[in-house]
Amino acid sequence: MVRLAVVLGDYYHSYEWAKQTLETALNEGKQDVHIDYCQPEQLIEVLRTKPDAVILFKENRYNPLDENTETWMTEELSLLITNYVENGGSWLAWHSGLASYPVEGLYVKMLKGSFLYHPEKQQIVQYKASEGNAVVPSSTSFEIVDEHYFVHCDKENTNVFLVSESIDGQSEAGWFHRYGEGKVCCLTPAHNKDGLLNENFLIVLRNCLNWLI
Repeated sequence: MVRLAVVLGDYYHSYEWAKQTLETALNEGKQDVHIDYCQPEQLIEVLRTKPDAVILFKENRYNPLDENTETWMTEELSLLITNYVENGGSWLAWHSGLASYPVEGLYVKMLKGSFLYHPEKQQIVQYKASEGNAVVPSSTSFEIVDEHYFVHCDKENTNVFLVSESIDGQSEAGWFHRYGEGKVCCLTPAHNKDGLLNENFLIVLRNCLNWLI
């Protein structure tokens, strides 16, 4: 049985929608998986149990609307995360799992990318697979109403498997690489319930998990 540790939900992103999306993707793929849902404060202990993969769908800020924001990703935790992956663990940074983490920190350096911004108004975003990647078929293509995440991606040192385009421009939307003995995958869609449960997006998410585990 594959064991996943999962951290979901923040001020802007629904825990329940993300949970439903993840479980739908796994059920449709009929994977034999046990999911441990946990809070960021539990990650130190959870990582010591060496789960097969960790999924993070949560931004770093507890209180993003306040003038003085509090964050949960400590230097100690970022070191433990990178050590976990270096030693053979797998990590999925999904949507807000890329957001508001220190760009010079160990975590973002491991991801080789991070969220920059999204336009205030949600638009139709087209997602299309890159040719010859190892995660999703090259024929993969779909569109949803979404927050169009624009990201920094160290394209020279990772493998882009998904790109995004809207009236606001183009960006990388998914990339993967080895990190030490482990694996890292980053995925930017999706924000709304309809997008999260879009059949084509569920296939992409499931393929990401299959590559990781």
